[in-house]
Amino acid sequence: MTSEIDTDATAFFHKIMPFTRTLGIRVLVNTPEQVRARLDWSAELCTTGGVLHGGALMSLADSTGAACAFLNLPEGAKATTTVESKTNFLRAAGQGHVDAVSTPLHVGRTLIVVETSVLDAREKLVVKVTQSQLVLRPS
Repeated sequence: MTSEIDTDATAFFHKIMPFTRTLGIRVLVNTPEQVRARLDWSAELCTTGGVLHGGALMSLADSTGAACAFLNLPEGAKATTTVESKTNFLRAAGQGHVDAVSTPLHVGRTLIVVETSVLDAREKLVVKVTQSQLVLRPS
């Protein structure tokens, strides 16, 4: 596991997905085989009891999943869009940071399926997401 921030990949994330800047998401790994990004705990991103809000966790997972799908686009495709996302929340994250780790499960001509694990600072599984991304081609 790496904990060094990739400043170029982070800047790219923030450019193509401005919401990731608002949340403070930082990228650690940005390859077709794996996208790993970090979200630090902050009170502004919490719900009752000082735990990270499910929407913040989902936003992190959706962003890394989309980036992973984008990096696996087949030749001639221009982008993807999420058509389905299945989330299981397994434990609360109440301090430190969380990392989302996205890997491709299936890369096809019309559909890319990505699996994302959101891990707390102790590498314990917090959230598991499976996401289907429709491949978009120029019209």
